[in-house]
Amino acid sequence: MGNQAAKSLSSMGTESPRTAEVTYKVSGMSCAACVARVERALRKQTGVSNATVNLATEKTTVTYDPEVTPIGDLLRAVDDAGYTPVTADTEIAVGDMSDSGGAARIEHTLGRIPGIVTVSANLAAGGIHVSYLPESVGLRHIYEALHALGFEPVETTGEPEDREGLARAAELASLRGDLQLALALSIPLVIVVMAPMVSSTVYALMEGIMPIGAWHWLQLILATPVQFIAGRRFYRQGWAEIRHASPGMNSLVMLGSTAAWGYSLVALVAPRLFPQGTANLYFEAAAMIVTLILVGRYLETRAKARTSEAIRQLMRLQSKTARVRREGIESEVPIEQLVPGDEVVVRPGEIVPTDGVVVSGRSIVDESMISGEPIPVEKMTDSEVVGATINKTGAFVFRATRIGADTVLARIVRMVEQAQNSKPPIQNQADKIAGVFVPIVIIISLATFAVWIAWGPEPALNFAFVNAVSVMVVACPCAMGLATPTAIMVGTGRAAQLGILVRKGAALESLAKVEVIALDKTGTLTKGQPEVTDLYLDGMNESELLALVAAAEDKSEHPLGQAIVSAARQRGLTLPTVDTFNALPGLGLEAEIAGHLIQLGADRYMHELGYDVAHFSDFATSYATTGKTPLFAAVDGRVVGLIAISDPIKDGSRAAVSALRSMGLRVVMLTGDNERTARAVAGAAGIDSVRAEVLPDQKAEVIRDLQSEGRNVAFVGDGINDAPALAQADVGIAIGTGTDIAIEAGDVVLISGDLRGIVNAVTLARRTLKTIRINFFWAYGYNAALIPLAAGALYPLAHALLNPMFAAAAMSISSVLVVTNSLRLRRVRPALRV
Repeated sequence: MGNQAAKSLSSMGTESPRTAEVTYKVSGMSCAACVARVERALRKQTGVSNATVNLATEKTTVTYDPEVTPIGDLLRAVDDAGYTPVTADTEIAVGDMSDSGGAARIEHTLGRIPGIVTVSANLAAGGIHVSYLPESVGLRHIYEALHALGFEPVETTGEPEDREGLARAAELASLRGDLQLALALSIPLVIVVMAPMVSSTVYALMEGIMPIGAWHWLQLILATPVQFIAGRRFYRQGWAEIRHASPGMNSLVMLGSTAAWGYSLVALVAPRLFPQGTANLYFEAAAMIVTLILVGRYLETRAKARTSEAIRQLMRLQSKTARVRREGIESEVPIEQLVPGDEVVVRPGEIVPTDGVVVSGRSIVDESMISGEPIPVEKMTDSEVVGATINKTGAFVFRATRIGADTVLARIVRMVEQAQNSKPPIQNQADKIAGVFVPIVIIISLATFAVWIAWGPEPALNFAFVNAVSVMVVACPCAMGLATPTAIMVGTGRAAQLGILVRKGAALESLAKVEVIALDKTGTLTKGQPEVTDLYLDGMNESELLALVAAAEDKSEHPLGQAIVSAARQRGLTLPTVDTFNALPGLGLEAEIAGHLIQLGADRYMHELGYDVAHFSDFATSYATTGKTPLFAAVDGRVVGLIAISDPIKDGSRAAVSALRSMGLRVVMLTGDNERTARAVAGAAGIDSVRAEVLPDQKAEVIRDLQSEGRNVAFVGDGINDAPALAQADVGIAIGTGTDIAIEAGDVVLISGDLRGIVNAVTLARRTLKTIRINFFWAYGYNAALIPLAAGALYPLAHALLNPMFAAAAMSISSVLVVTNSLRLRRVRPALRV
């Protein structure tokens, strides 16, 4: 990966001084209604500008003004809504904290870091207690802040390698314990209830053991622990939902199972309160509702844990230690103790611990886990290395340049997490539906009860009760809430494994709908490593002109300019000092060097300056026809030379263009080059549509023109002059080997810079959107079909009703199927091998 790509990834995500963004985990959410409730509670807080919740990751991201709203208020808002914000605590010993001033400085500085909840310094113990949000800030950030204050932190309680994984494990353990209790009591309860119905012999045998009335009391004994111990989570969260007038899945389960248990209790204790033949017991239905919902929740949680597997795989790439050379002595230190400037020794087969620049040695490094490219990259002096890549053959020493949260790997992980926590437009409609869905279900349940009481056959009360409970249980909106976030999580994670970074979930949806792919030429379609192939001069020495032009271009980052600089250095020319320099994007440059005015650029720049280029026209045409870029050089107001530069297309460009066209996409090339050169390059790449001699601001205009035709447009670019077009496009795709500004403007980043990654990105985006739509179809279609069935719609025709137990099983299966369908995205293979 190039220097620019690494720099750019380390500079993303900055906030304005008056705003901060924190992400923290919230436990207890189970459906889309929970998401809406938490978002609503947070957005009511003063100073909060935005709040989004992802049900699949159980994470909340809040943008707020820390001067107005303390983090504690954000956590209390979630707690008041009935959910539990997850924080972590650590004790850190701090060397040299010898006075109250130092302690106060630590508390003040750390307390201002977004993600730090509380800081308490204990001067006597020489340490601090920190409560923090592990999704927003890690121990490494705290250590770095203490280092910056001049203190030496000593970790006394470690930061787990995979805190989210441990949280998932704890949640699964809790669910497993409750499920085991529920199964241990519900299975014998169902046997006690169902066995006498199957065989009169069994009924007689049971009656011989003890009276039937005693068996009824045994049902109560077996069902009650299931209801209030194994099912306590539904009461805790369900009451909170009702208390805030925003019922959700837990409310439905709580109301349905409690109604069945309570009805049975009254029928058992005071049967005479019921009309003749209606004092029936439904203890087994109540217990099985809780048990089957727990089964579904357990399977769902296990499946959801797999949706973030890509992130955990990336995090596991990080080395735990580094071999550092300090003052001539090599020692192995924890990765947390690395500081920028350290010289790090890497031996064959070892993982590169962090990002840096090689200072000595030579080797081959496997960067596939970062870039997605299978071919190892040669590293030598001044080459950049990236943390988490694998050294294959030789040994080398590099100088650490970025550590901790600034490394490329950390930025990749952060970008993927941000994308997974964001909401695509398709989710907004689902959230609106979820906001009114549960209240509507409760109304339907009450209406079902009323209809059966009024017009149902005898015993009407039993029919009314069973159907009302079935409606309440079968319609839990879990699947709706999981339909989008699980697919986005798996899709963005799989994209990262293929070397495609999606910066926000909405980009996947937009990319799936793209109809036109607009490509920049230099550095995007071509290799961006051009070479000087021809020089044609008129009245000036070749070496003299090349030295002057190269000196000017040395101040520019344009790939064509760097080709001229390389040509001058290969000839051993000494570059004179540049007095003034001015880059003119899309045109050329102007500089004053050794008393001469140097102007270099395309023919339109020369025409704009009023210079005569007729003498060079035939040569320029000849160069352009063969795909070379002709640049005119003027010295002191007169054109004196023509420089031809060739930039071959990348190896995978033609295959990428062919694949994109076969997918039904229109491919357009935009370039500032002249028409002939542009046509030659486009022809080599298999592109028919070309917009040549386009200035930077005009690229954005071309994108707008394409959009005005009603088309969704993706633009692919890598340079500063591409930033406006990247921002204008429906989807901006930045080449990872490009500049900071281009990548900052992009919605999607191709780390490797290979255009075949676009094909893979579009393929994955289309599959992800298709998966979301299938999920929604299943979630909504399931409810549309089963709610009428649960209400008893088939009874007049087939005398069939949906037992509440089967309703609970169906509800649980729907959520598991949605998550499982999303997990299929993990198996998406790249359409083209990069």
